[in-house]
Amino acid sequence: MLSAEIEGKAEFYDLDPMQVVWHGNYARFLEQARSALMDRIGYSYNEMHQSGLAWPIVDFRIKYIRPIRLAQGFRVVARLLEYEHRLKIAYEVYDIATGDSVTKAQTVQVAVTPAGELVFQSPDALIEKVRKLLTGEEVALPGAAEAQ
Repeated sequence: MLSAEIEGKAEFYDLDPMQVVWHGNYARFLEQARSALMDRIGYSYNEMHQSGLAWPIVDFRIKYIRPIRLAQGFRVVARLLEYEHRLKIAYEVYDIATGDSVTKAQTVQVAVTPAGELVFQSPDALIEKVRKLLTGEEVALPGAAEAQ
């Protein structure tokens, strides 16, 4: 399945009083990886907005295995698990130095209209872009034609 990753380093402002990354900051790290994945697909927030749909997260699960500490480097991998009717993404956070898994998570997003009605089928544009990437076909990124 499709994936993307980001790297980061725990900064002082990420820590809680116990000197580990505050649990709420993990959502930000996961969001950065999710955004990288959606950019890779070519269906970022701009494309979501242009499709006339919002994609709220309706389920967020996280399992903390080991804490991340000050100055510790980490890598977040986001993997697309489902895309035809909803976006289901699995995440794993690794310690860069050891390669050990420190956190696992999952999100589910659904498409809704501006009126708040649930859409049970992902937009054709999203499905087409994912399928092209899965089959190895080239997918044009927004703005790529203008850059050439």
